[in-house]
Amino acid sequence: MKLKLPEGDFKAYLFDCDGTIADSMPLHYIAWKSVLSEWNCEFAEELFYQWGGMPVVEIISTLNQRHGLSMPVRDIQKRKEELFYANLPLLKAVPEVLEHIEARHGDLPFAVVSGSTRDSVQASLRALHLLDRFQTLVCAGDYARSKPHPEPFLMAAERLGVAPEQCLVFEDTQMGIDAATAAGMASVRVPAPWERASNELATATVGNG
Repeated sequence: MKLKLPEGDFKAYLFDCDGTIADSMPLHYIAWKSVLSEWNCEFAEELFYQWGGMPVVEIISTLNQRHGLSMPVRDIQKRKEELFYANLPLLKAVPEVLEHIEARHGDLPFAVVSGSTRDSVQASLRALHLLDRFQTLVCAGDYARSKPHPEPFLMAAERLGVAPEQCLVFEDTQMGIDAATAAGMASVRVPAPWERASNELATATVGNG
C-alpha cells in the first residue's frame, strides 16, 4: 500500500508520531486498558482512536469528568507510560510512512508534532532508530493549545524556518488533519492499523487469485 501525497513543492515534512511514524497505537491502548482497569474506568477502543493526538493529561482529565472519577492525573500518566515503555521492544514503524522518511531524509527538514510527551516520543523514535532523522520535536508541554488547534504545527514550521503553506503534514487522526488544515498546511492521512491490515489482506487475495 502506498501513500498518495498531494501535489505541491513542499519544503518540510511534519509528522505525527503515534500511529503515523510508529505503529504504536495498539501498544498505547494495551497500556491504557491495563492502568485504567485498576480504577474500573472504561475506555472504548473506538474512543481511544477518536482521541488520537490528545495529550495524555487531557485524556485522563476528560475520563475523570465523564466517569465521575478522581484518578490522580500525574500518577496515571506515569504508570501508563511505564507500561508503554515495557512493550517498546515490540514496536515497529509504519512502512508506508517510513518509505517517505527514507526517500526525503537529507533533502527536506523533518519535524515531529505530537500530543505525547517528549520522553515518550524520543523513546519510540529511539526504538525505531529514527530519532536522528528529525530536526525538532514539538511535544505535549511545548504548546498551550493542543490539536485540533493549529499551534503545534505552526510552532514546528517556525522552528524549521519554513512557511506553513510549504509544509506537508502526515497524520493518522481527524484531529491532526483538522489542526494541519487550520494551520494552512497540506496533509496526507495515514490509514489506521486495521485499514492497513485489510488492504494487505485484499492485496494478498488478489495476488493469489
